[in-house]
Amino acid sequence: MIDLVLTLIGPDHPGIVDSVADVVAAHGGNWLESRMAHLAGKFAGVLCVEVADDQAAALEEALGRLEGSGLHVIVERSAPVEVTRQHAMEIELLGVDRPGLVHEISALLARHRINVEELDTDRRAAAHSGDHMFHAHVRVFIPENVDVAAVRQGLERLAGDLMVEIRLAEALGTAR
Repeated sequence: MIDLVLTLIGPDHPGIVDSVADVVAAHGGNWLESRMAHLAGKFAGVLCVEVADDQAAALEEALGRLEGSGLHVIVERSAPVEVTRQHAMEIELLGVDRPGLVHEISALLARHRINVEELDTDRRAAAHSGDHMFHAHVRVFIPENVDVAAVRQGLERLAGDLMVEIRLAEALGTAR
């Protein structure tokens, strides 16, 4: 068995997920996990499928034929990943939207060699003022040799500098 990671983007319309699922199923593939969204009028998604080695090339070819419907598909074969002990943490950020917020947070995490496992962001109107508020939910894995207290202090200091609210919480399933 081999895992394929697919990136999908194209004009949004009903039936996109079904067309991809149909191709995967026709080649005996198993849909493992995915993240899909409507962004600025486009359908965008990533997914991981498992398929028998002897079906991988045919599946990749069939996915390529979806280009005819306007769906761009990039397929990457996945390599085995070394599993290390890590500490999971959830970060929530809320503040007035401005350029650079994601960069500031991601730079701090990168300095500590912390991997971003999931990042979900959106922009919302504030309840009373109507200002654009930026919201981010980040799930990270902190290597066991990184000082979690130092990371917390760095994020709290950054929250003050950026004038945003940052909440930190231990994630369920804290080690992997």
